[in-house]
Amino acid sequence: MSTRTFFLVAALLAIVPFGSSRAADLTAGMKKGTPDLKSAGPITFAPQNILLVGDAKGATIFAIATGDTASGSPSQPLNIEKIDEKIAGMLGTTSKDILINHLAVNPATGSAFLSVSRGKGPDAMPAIMRVDSAGKLGEFALKDVLYSKATLPNPSEKVRQDVTTDLQFAGGQVLVAGLSNEEFASTLRVIPFPFAAVDKGTSVEIYHGAHGQFETKAPVRTFAVFDINGQPNVLAAYMCTPLVKFPLSDLKPGAKVRGTTIAELGNRNRPLDMFVYNKDGKDYILMANSSRGVMKVSVENIDKTEGIVAPVKGGGTAGLKYETIANLKGVDHLDRLDKDHALLLVRSESGALNLQAVALP
Repeated sequence: MSTRTFFLVAALLAIVPFGSSRAADLTAGMKKGTPDLKSAGPITFAPQNILLVGDAKGATIFAIATGDTASGSPSQPLNIEKIDEKIAGMLGTTSKDILINHLAVNPATGSAFLSVSRGKGPDAMPAIMRVDSAGKLGEFALKDVLYSKATLPNPSEKVRQDVTTDLQFAGGQVLVAGLSNEEFASTLRVIPFPFAAVDKGTSVEIYHGAHGQFETKAPVRTFAVFDINGQPNVLAAYMCTPLVKFPLSDLKPGAKVRGTTIAELGNRNRPLDMFVYNKDGKDYILMANSSRGVMKVSVENIDKTEGIVAPVKGGGTAGLKYETIANLKGVDHLDRLDKDHALLLVRSESGALNLQAVALP
C-alpha cells in the first residue's frame, strides 16, 4: 500500500461507524487497562486512531486505541518552539533528561504523537505525548485505555535497543523491522492485525555497495511501503546508506530473503525517518539523515532500476537519483502531515527541538 493510498483508506475508515459492515471494529478483543510498556520507540498509526508502539526493551508491539479526534485546523502553520523543554516540564524534569524517540501523525485527525523516554539508560521510563491539530501539547495518558500487544518470540539479546527499529501498518498487517536472535539477525516481521500469533519473521540479506559485501546483521533503520506495478514493496534504508526493496509477498515466516539494493545514498550516515509522497503526479521518498540532510529521492522508474551488486567506491552514490533539500537542516524526525505538508522535529542551532510543519518539497 502506498502512502497516498493509506491516507485515503485511513480517512475513509475514520468516518465509517464501527458497526458498519464496511469496516470491522479493530478494537474488538482489546482489553482495558494500562499497557505495561517498558520503552517507547518507533510509533505509527493503524486505522481507527490506533497507535502502534514498538517496545524494544519488552520485545513487544502495542496497539493502543487513542480515541483521538480532530481539533480543527490551526489558524497558522503548526510551530512549537522548544517542544523538548515543554515536554520535560510536563514530565517534571529537564530537557537534558528526556529523549524524543519518534514522531507519528494520525492521518485521520492531523494530531501528532511523540514517543519519549524520561531519563536515560536502563531506568528510563516511557511516555507518549500528543499535539492536537490546533497545536495544543499534552501527555497522552496510558491509564485505562483499550490496548492489545504482540510479543516477539525471538528478539536479539545482544543489541536490545534494535529489537524494533521501525514499524508501519499496511494491508491489514503490522510490519516490524529489527534484530532477532537468528543467524541472519536482520529481520522483517509481518504480523496480522488485530494481533494473532507472531512467527519468527523473515531473515533479510542485502548487498551493501559502500562496504562491497553482503550483510545479514545490520538492521533496517527506517522503511516505507510503496506499490511497484501494483504490488506492495518494503523500501528499507540501512546505515551508511543503502536503500533496498523487498516485495511484501516474499516476506514469509522463517524464510531468508535477499533484497534488491536500488540506491547507495552515501556512507558515514544513519537514516532517521522516511515516507513516500506524491507531488505534481510523481512519487518521491522524503528521508531525514544524521549527516546528509533531508533527501528527496525520486522513485520514478524504480521498477526498471537494476540492483547494485558491485562495490561503490569512495563513499559515493549510485542507483536512484536524489536531491538534498538545502533549507531543511537539523531534522531528527519527520512524518507526513497532510497531502501538502510534512511535520518535522528540528534541532535548532541552540540544541533545542522545534516541531514545525513545512510544505512538501
